[in-house]
Amino acid sequence: MNPYLLGFLAPFVVSLLFRNAKNGKKRGVRVDVGGEPGYAIRNYRYTSPVETAWEGISTLAELFEQACNWHKDRPSLGTRKLISKEMEVTKDGRSFEKLHLGNYEWFSYGEIFEAVCSFSSGLVQLGHNGGERVAIFADTQAEWFIAMQGCFRRNITIVTIYSSLGEEALCHSLNETEVTTVICGCKELKKLIERSGQLDTVKRVIYIGEDEIHSDVSLAERSTSWMVSSFAEVKRVGRENPVDADLPVSADIAVIMYTSGSTGLPKGVMMTHGNVLATISAVMTIVPNLAHTDVYLAYLPLAHILELAAENAMVAVGCSIGYGSPLTITDTSNKIKMGTKGDTSVLRPTLMAAVPAILDRVRDGVRKKVDAKGGLSKTLFDLAYSRRLLAINGSWFGAWGLEKILWDFLVFRKVRAVLGGRIRFLLSGGAPLSGDTQRFINICLGAPIGQGYGLTETCAGGAFSEYDDSSVGRVGAPLPCSFVKLIDWPEGGYLITDSPMPRGEIVIGGPNVTLGYFKNEEKTKEVYKVDERGMRWFYSGDIGQFHPDGCLEIIDRKKDIVKLQHGEYVSLGKVEAALVVSPYVENIMMHADPFHSYCVALVVASHHAVEEWGLTNGIKYIDFTDLCQKKETLKEVHGSLIKAAKAARLEKFEMPAKIKLLPNPWTPESGLVTAAFKLKRETVRKEFSEELSKLYAS
Repeated sequence: MNPYLLGFLAPFVVSLLFRNAKNGKKRGVRVDVGGEPGYAIRNYRYTSPVETAWEGISTLAELFEQACNWHKDRPSLGTRKLISKEMEVTKDGRSFEKLHLGNYEWFSYGEIFEAVCSFSSGLVQLGHNGGERVAIFADTQAEWFIAMQGCFRRNITIVTIYSSLGEEALCHSLNETEVTTVICGCKELKKLIERSGQLDTVKRVIYIGEDEIHSDVSLAERSTSWMVSSFAEVKRVGRENPVDADLPVSADIAVIMYTSGSTGLPKGVMMTHGNVLATISAVMTIVPNLAHTDVYLAYLPLAHILELAAENAMVAVGCSIGYGSPLTITDTSNKIKMGTKGDTSVLRPTLMAAVPAILDRVRDGVRKKVDAKGGLSKTLFDLAYSRRLLAINGSWFGAWGLEKILWDFLVFRKVRAVLGGRIRFLLSGGAPLSGDTQRFINICLGAPIGQGYGLTETCAGGAFSEYDDSSVGRVGAPLPCSFVKLIDWPEGGYLITDSPMPRGEIVIGGPNVTLGYFKNEEKTKEVYKVDERGMRWFYSGDIGQFHPDGCLEIIDRKKDIVKLQHGEYVSLGKVEAALVVSPYVENIMMHADPFHSYCVALVVASHHAVEEWGLTNGIKYIDFTDLCQKKETLKEVHGSLIKAAKAARLEKFEMPAKIKLLPNPWTPESGLVTAAFKLKRETVRKEFSEELSKLYAS
């Protein structure tokens, strides 16, 4: 055959094969289940939910010990050495801490197992009795994981608390679970001391880190009745006085996880070893070729089930876990000293978990660099991106084969270096990921994103998109540990008989569904049900629809629906998901007052995009706060939101009639979003009640 003709036909044939494979694959299939009538789907590979992927393994403690035996000499947990720390003062007088971090220092699986056994024995020597609970109140780090596994070896239930949790929620969590021992970091120790008079049952505090904490330790010893010990001291005592393990069984409660919920005080979700193990076992079947050769960057909160399950899954196959933080990930992260390396540049991970807010920042950071360079660099990037986008969407006119390799080398190689250059798979969870960001990451990093859907109440297990599914806006088919069922919600107009796709409230069943809420039987009975076949179901409150291939799409949320003055229903979450695609938006909260006929919105401005627009259009302003208050800026951002709303085919009453543009980001530290960057709607409403009132009054 003529080589030119072959070169012309080859991409066309590949395109057809790609499309047929993508469109024809059945990822989820109907399944007959008990309980409330609905439309139920299971993973196409498993007829019944998976409970464990390892013969004879039924607890997290057994799984960890097996991994340490199998991978004894391999690197396990790594932490970067702190070289120096300094304060940097900006022109406007604000101070920021900057870190110079060195290489990763590694402990082998054998050494980590010894540390876990020592810490476990040390707890006993400190007087922590069986049946008492331990709380871990610290940032993600190797000691967090060691403490968790140490507790599991004595069948001690751990209570996990976000390090950014507010004071009232902190006291509530510790008192409700009657915690007697708290493991904390430096800044968390200060919070505990400030609230010591309100903590009813705490007897012992174990602090991590010794360089900066001496004054706080002295204060705790003087002002409280606590026994205060360092993490290293507990390990030393345990090493010198070893105690036999008291291993749990599958039904024992491993974790009471306090969610930094969007409303009210946090609820403690009771997770058994079997619950978490089911999710881990299911993930093992989804991540392609997961093996001991992988390197995982750990930086999300271990107090969140997404990170806790991910790290246990990595350990199960002998991966190396390098610890970082959201503020030190890349070379340009806020806490990284200029001219030094971020976590990804040093670690060069192959696997990462992320929440959409982090991926949005990566996308915005890349776009900012590309736009700043301009000229030929920007032209090449835009051309390469559009060519690869065509290919990913299945077009034979896109960049395939040699052209793909060329663009990867000329353009995307530099982008991939931002996250170390070796990422082969990303897991996104915790909140919906926008289609634009998913496509951008797919193309620029050359790695698939597995978008997951789950809740704390289901140990993060629910649905998960497979590596070869190039669609956006969906969360994949049910995980092998779960059945996912849609049930009618007539009040919202969602029915399983809807055409072309069944719609309804998402209900998840399987061995990953947790026991319920600690000391909250009323709420447990409201959202957990056991059917006549013995399967436990969790009613999520989320609204979904099933695609013909068995994949789930999240389309609404029951609690976010507000009825306007003239009877129209507005789904706040749905509208926010449509508007956040505006380049001027970093975060957004819609607000609908039932006594008015229109909606308003609080918009956290994207600093780079809004400032660039202001400079391009010659807007004179004093600082970014001033720019956000300009009428011209409000008009531009509002216009962008209306454009995004029309593109999403929103009704006119769903579009924000007025907006307030905010200059400062919403972070977990501010208490306005959760540690997984989910909007804390009620908290934001209270914080900005005056601004919302003015929007309706003006």
